[in-house]
Amino acid sequence: MVEKTIGILWIVVQVIIGYHLFFPIVLLLFNQVFGKKVHQKPKELKRANFAIIVTAYEETVFLHAVIESILKQSYINFTVYLVADKCDITNLIFDDSRVIVLKPETIIASNTGSHHYAFNHFINKHDFVTIVDSDNILDPNYLKEILNSLSLDFRAVQGLREAKNLDTTVACLDAARDIYYHYYDGEQLFKSGSSATLAGSGMAFEADLYQQFLIENKVSGAGFDKVLQNWLVKQNIRIAFNPDAIVFDEKTSNSDQLVKQRSRWLNTWFKYFSYGFGLIIKGIKNLSINQFIFGLVLLRPPLFIFLILSLITMIINFTLGLNYVIWLAGFIFFTAGFLLALMNSKTDQKIYNSLIGIPKFIFYQMVSLSKIKVANKISVATKHQKK
Repeated sequence: MVEKTIGILWIVVQVIIGYHLFFPIVLLLFNQVFGKKVHQKPKELKRANFAIIVTAYEETVFLHAVIESILKQSYINFTVYLVADKCDITNLIFDDSRVIVLKPETIIASNTGSHHYAFNHFINKHDFVTIVDSDNILDPNYLKEILNSLSLDFRAVQGLREAKNLDTTVACLDAARDIYYHYYDGEQLFKSGSSATLAGSGMAFEADLYQQFLIENKVSGAGFDKVLQNWLVKQNIRIAFNPDAIVFDEKTSNSDQLVKQRSRWLNTWFKYFSYGFGLIIKGIKNLSINQFIFGLVLLRPPLFIFLILSLITMIINFTLGLNYVIWLAGFIFFTAGFLLALMNSKTDQKIYNSLIGIPKFIFYQMVSLSKIKVANKISVATKHQKK
């Protein structure tokens, strides 16, 4: 009886770990049969007014570049609110009246705190707000594409974050990871009838909706996007994905930078992954694909964690003479899914060449895992070096 119970528990553990290997391909196949296409007639939003919130903490090295890219937007009805938290603003002088530089009187050290500060200093009534990081560069049609999605009655939109730099193996692998997540957690998840996951920047919302979130949720430390996406989907609001709303994002270039960044990200996953249980329950009660599938995705550990767990589980099965073939199949399916994501995206050859460095990349993330308890003390934000 005990042996049978242990056997059943071991099967349950394997299913919990192993389904992540098959999920990408299953999602693709699901979308081939049941995938939803947007058929709404666009609303007339030609005069919509955007607030573009750019947040900076301590660093100003990329700010002139990001503002320059914003001022080159093909859609021109916007105001930029540059919140320079704990920054020297001496050189932050712009001759365009649409750019407003805000320096908080006291240190905020929080994304949502800086966003709230910007809202309190709005000079106009804005229809929509979009969030941009201080190291981003916007494609000239970014706002136009965001507006295209918002005109289809979506209240929240995530754009595509492409790599701005591919100067090191670490940066290339960081970019490969982003491509995977954008393809499955963005494009494919949205096609399934669920919501795209939020990436922290390159995202836009109805201004009133985002202000409501800021009022109702006091988020400290990293991970505000995790709280935000849960808050939206919990209300059954779908987050659209627009691959043509492109933001070029600075990738982590060295191992020290990677370890600090990933330790904060891992900290937020452990802090917020349990949101998935609530959304799965809501999805079942409400018969909502949006909530149910999104809840499943929130429960998925970061890539390197479930890959290591899968490898350990396969080795245990092999050692004990149990079925390990299904695990081999899982790794084959996952690898195929990963390569499909790269092939279906505009992937630079440098990224393909960098894939040989995946074991070292995983090692650095294991180092990050050992530092998650002090993640938010290591650094508030990722430090960059101007090239």
